[in-house]
Amino acid sequence: MEQANSISAEQELILQNARKRVIASIGKNMDLYGITQSIGHLYGMLFFQNKPMTLDEMGEAMEMSKTSMSTGVRTLVDLKMVNKVWEKGARKDLYEVEMDWFQTFSDFFSLKWRKALEINLSALRKSKSELSQLLQPGSEDSQLHAVVQVDLAKIDEAIRYYMWLDRLIDSFESGDIFNYVPKDVPPQG
Repeated sequence: MEQANSISAEQELILQNARKRVIASIGKNMDLYGITQSIGHLYGMLFFQNKPMTLDEMGEAMEMSKTSMSTGVRTLVDLKMVNKVWEKGARKDLYEVEMDWFQTFSDFFSLKWRKALEINLSALRKSKSELSQLLQPGSEDSQLHAVVQVDLAKIDEAIRYYMWLDRLIDSFESGDIFNYVPKDVPPQG
């Protein structure tokens, strides 16, 4: 982690302990994002850097292999939590944390839930179509009709939920969510 200049050893110790506490906390909670604790620690370490880092620098700071750093950084880039940046004269790839945690959460939420939504809606619609076929004229089995009607009602309710979720995801992607849940607490009047 980057050292501050012209501070006492005692101040440096306090600074490093405060950073380590935050990094440990981030590492413990990254399972919410489906990320291992070590990748969470990498993210936390990058968070406290005031400049982009190479994989070699990360590996040295974390005492881990370049391969481990590469895998961890790729995961964080895919989740849009870390950005690859360009710096004039740099011969190696550089990475830095996306400092807008609101955007990080919005991107993560949208990526994960959009995928789940598409998979589930596809399954629901296919099943609805198949079940609807059982209600075609000529099928006089009232017990079957009753069971199918109950299942179709459940599927329709699930589709209704996923259509709402689609609008919620849209609100995260557009930033409209912050009109309903502001980033800052509005002043009390």
